[in-house]
Amino acid sequence: MPLAVRLCFRGMTIELRHLRAFLAIAEAGTITRAAARLHLTQPALSRTLRQLEDHLGARLVDRSTHHLELTPEGRTFRGRAQAALSAVETALDPRGLTNRPLRLGHTWAALGDHTVPLLRRWDETHPGIPLELLRVDDRTAGLTQGKVDAALLRGAVTSPGLRTEPLLSETRVVVMPADSPLAELPEVTLADLADRPIALNTVSGTTTMDLWPPAARPVATIEVTNTDEWLMVIAAGRAVGVSTSATPSNHMHPSLVYRPLADAPTVPVVLAWREGLGHPALPDLVALAHRILATGKP
Repeated sequence: MPLAVRLCFRGMTIELRHLRAFLAIAEAGTITRAAARLHLTQPALSRTLRQLEDHLGARLVDRSTHHLELTPEGRTFRGRAQAALSAVETALDPRGLTNRPLRLGHTWAALGDHTVPLLRRWDETHPGIPLELLRVDDRTAGLTQGKVDAALLRGAVTSPGLRTEPLLSETRVVVMPADSPLAELPEVTLADLADRPIALNTVSGTTTMDLWPPAARPVATIEVTNTDEWLMVIAAGRAVGVSTSATPSNHMHPSLVYRPLADAPTVPVVLAWREGLGHPALPDLVALAHRILATGKP
């Protein structure tokens, strides 16, 4: 059921329809397709977009081409609009008044070997609040889009409006085909990888070419957009990859071998959530994660 929430700013009324209109245009790529999707006329949709842009004082959509493109401001606002719409719909969903789940996002490895103990212990101590573990192929695991309440993230967290709680640091590992000559080594160095293509997950991975010294970087890269593609490229023998020690337990495959990467820095793991009002059980999740990690046992 559509929500007709009105938000008043400086004498102007902004409604959720303004956000929906902008997001539909951003996804559809044309006013025509977006208008059809929203069952609006093109002039009406264009007026709605102009009202939103006038309020923000910035152009969100570049109309100079047949296929509309978001401006830099539009790309920034898209994540905020998604998060705002999701937050309002969640808040006004009557089903959320009882047993509202705590949605925990991750991009590919959750909490590694500690994931199952975390879920089991949560179920024991919070039987009335389901903890939903969701994999989202996004830099913040869906957090800035409002898809999750908290997220387990690796590496530097640079998105604005997020709070983070450090949990642990993970060592790096090299992922390679089982028949790779490197599989015979007990551990691998960055120099050992310089003559091989490197698979890079450009959406949620923690590895970039900056891991290597400028004068000793690998000969080539293969860019992918999610963990499944990354694993397939490596298993097929087209590249090797660099990940963290959490990956082997989550992504075992007979065609893959993992070896420690001896001379690379560790990767921080944090629990992140959006600033402001969040899920009331978030403090309990933070405390439980620390208790699970303190045991030192998966």
